[in-house]
Amino acid sequence: MQRPSLDAVRGFDRAVYIVAAGQLINVFGAGIVYPFATVHFHLQVGIALSVVGFGLGAKSVCSAGGTAIGGFLADVIGRKPVMVAAMALSALALAAFAFVPTLAAAVPASVTSLTGVSALGVAFVGVCVVSGFVGGLYTPASHAMTADLTDAGERDRGYALLKVANNAGFGAGFVVGGLLYSVASVAVFVADGVTSGIVALVILLFVPRVARDGESENEDGTGDDEAASGVFTAWWRAATRPRVLALAGLNVGFAVMYAQMQTTVPVVAKEGLGLTAAQLGTLYVVNPLTIVILQLPLVSAVGGWRRTRGLVVSAALWAVSMLAAWGADTMVLPADAGLTTPVVLVGVALVGGHLFVRTVGEILHAPLASALMSDLGTTAERGTQLSILEVAKRLGIGVGSFVGGVFFDYGLSTLLWPTLVAVCGVVVVGLLAFERSVTPRENGARGDATAATAGGD
Repeated sequence: MQRPSLDAVRGFDRAVYIVAAGQLINVFGAGIVYPFATVHFHLQVGIALSVVGFGLGAKSVCSAGGTAIGGFLADVIGRKPVMVAAMALSALALAAFAFVPTLAAAVPASVTSLTGVSALGVAFVGVCVVSGFVGGLYTPASHAMTADLTDAGERDRGYALLKVANNAGFGAGFVVGGLLYSVASVAVFVADGVTSGIVALVILLFVPRVARDGESENEDGTGDDEAASGVFTAWWRAATRPRVLALAGLNVGFAVMYAQMQTTVPVVAKEGLGLTAAQLGTLYVVNPLTIVILQLPLVSAVGGWRRTRGLVVSAALWAVSMLAAWGADTMVLPADAGLTTPVVLVGVALVGGHLFVRTVGEILHAPLASALMSDLGTTAERGTQLSILEVAKRLGIGVGSFVGGVFFDYGLSTLLWPTLVAVCGVVVVGLLAFERSVTPRENGARGDATAATAGGD
């Protein structure tokens, strides 16, 4: 392990810092909403948690569809136009969450009768679907641009810088969101839309267009039909290669864990432990604060590791965090007996421990998985490869959100956490098997590693 150093933040192309700044603004808006979406629509609006979980899951699944298309478009028409369009559309779609009760009035009675879901629930799910799709267009384009602007030796750090920007924004958003939600609950959703609009403007004005080879694109961004067809063929190859599918499948397992932070853990903290919205937002600052402090130093410190081994450690940390959440959920079981202050404090400490440990796991997972996927193929396939990884993440979040909601709605919450620990174990075994299929260079080895390659695609 190398000595941690904040020098890891230096030396990038100016455009990388601008993309990171845009990321910060965007996730500031997401952080304003993140812990309160479930709380608002389940506890205040009155939508069943399973429906809220289904809506959040549908958002992730549709985001996966948008991501697949976004990766393809990023390779066809360029990274920048996709990023700008995605954020402009997201500004409208995200703000629509504030108007779910109004939209519910337009839901036909036949739809509620057919689905067995209230008009509020149908409207909520509909907004989730649209916002998920348009938001999904952005990520593969921004990640591909970051990879285009960094060389192989600094790519892990480049993705780590994006994570720092993500979570600096999240941290500020959690605090502001807690205060804003306490004053005017629907304002958090409007603010989320506004920040996406700001990002669209920042990217439009300050980020250059970058081609797949790192050179500036022609301003007209045009290409012939043959080139477009070739990109589609490259996308299909990336989507069906065994190693790409294997890494994407492992990412689904990680994403199931990610989903709990938005879907089930807030319910444990607020409904179970009785925390206020402001207290919940403040507690959630543990996640972004940990990332802002530790992300770059830790990723720099494990720079000599095989990426797969870093991901194994990440999965183990996720398992420990689920055990902490299990303990916190157990604290709130005897609700009819009342919660004493010591019990609440222990529960809050366990939730805080969950957030800290899962965050360290996240610190290792996000940049290592992205860097590993970006090195599995050619530069021209990078946008499509990263879109497959993001599709898997969105699908996993969708599954995790829905399943978590079902466990809670049927009073089986304490069975959710050991199930998730078991999923982490499966991910560890899968990573160790996957390691045999990648070369030392693909796995993050530095220098001129010339060891024989394992089975390729």
